Amino acid sequence: MSGRSIVDSKIDANPPNAVRSGTKYQHQHGHSAIKDGIKRTSKLLPIVDLTRDRKPKWIRVRLPAGRRFNHVQEIVRTNRLATVCEESHCPNIGECWSHGTATLMLMGDVCTRACRFCAVDTGNPQGWLDADEPTAAANAVRLMKLQYVVLTSVDRDDLPLGGALHYADCVRSIRAMNKTTMVEALTPDFQGDEESITVVVDSELDVFAHNIETVRRLTPSVRDPRANYDQSLQVLATAKRAGAKLTKSGLMLGLGETESELRQTMIDLREKDVDLLTLGQYLRPTKNHLTVERWVTPSEFDTYREWGLEYGFREVSSGPLVRSSYRADQLVKQAQSANTGTPPC
Repeated sequence: MSGRSIVDSKIDANPPNAVRSGTKYQHQHGHSAIKDGIKRTSKLLPIVDLTRDRKPKWIRVRLPAGRRFNHVQEIVRTNRLATVCEESHCPNIGECWSHGTATLMLMGDVCTRACRFCAVDTGNPQGWLDADEPTAAANAVRLMKLQYVVLTSVDRDDLPLGGALHYADCVRSIRAMNKTTMVEALTPDFQGDEESITVVVDSELDVFAHNIETVRRLTPSVRDPRANYDQSLQVLATAKRAGAKLTKSGLMLGLGETESELRQTMIDLREKDVDLLTLGQYLRPTKNHLTVERWVTPSEFDTYREWGLEYGFREVSSGPLVRSSYRADQLVKQAQSANTGTPPC
């Protein structure tokens, strides 16, 4: 496939005087933040890039364009919404936005965590929230005519209950304005707080998702110190106990995990009764982030999907460009059809 890659750049080209990646700046809401989440001088990152950042042909995607893409972009801008599509430098943004879908990122675009794989800006929003966001999110879903929406958010350790009440308000607002739309919440860990998790589940979600991100051994070097492997497992277990219809988690591959570690993570997730799993290739968002240890081939992803199904996941989405929210509606439909024995719509 020809065409320039968009993996390492956001859709809206930054003007010449824009903040450089990895440097501190003053956010429009008054607090300071670090652009793309990781400081340029971080000593925690490996020095040698074993892949030399040479992406294989199956990773390359075209730059987005087209009327439908521009329409979604306009809706997002008009409603002052952040999207994980842009903030995380997602390679699928052209495909998803051109099909009129987007993953909305709640509670702003500055995260209180600094995971070493993530390009979302990091800082302390000091309690700032957009009180109009629930209505704006619901309106965006209506304008985009979504039948399935994924809501994710930054970590907000500065807010009571990690912002769970605001998250739930957004879900309810979307449901009130869009009666037939299915809602998936891809949540932060809420520091493992059971009340926070229950508040979100009780907003009548269709899917509760939380990513474990990587295998146990690599978690300390990949995720923010406030996140940990066992805590993420407990978040998923708590959501299931609270009544979540479906639970879902995801991992990035290519960070140095072994196949036996991947198998063990699948086992650990199934022990918490997780229903759905996504597996995708880690892509380095900027030079300040963790390097790619290896490129996992499409055939290997196919094998890993079969492993997941053998371990009992109701459905597994596995591929180089798979992300947590990529074709999320199809993953749920496939899981439902597999459970009932009927073909998906």
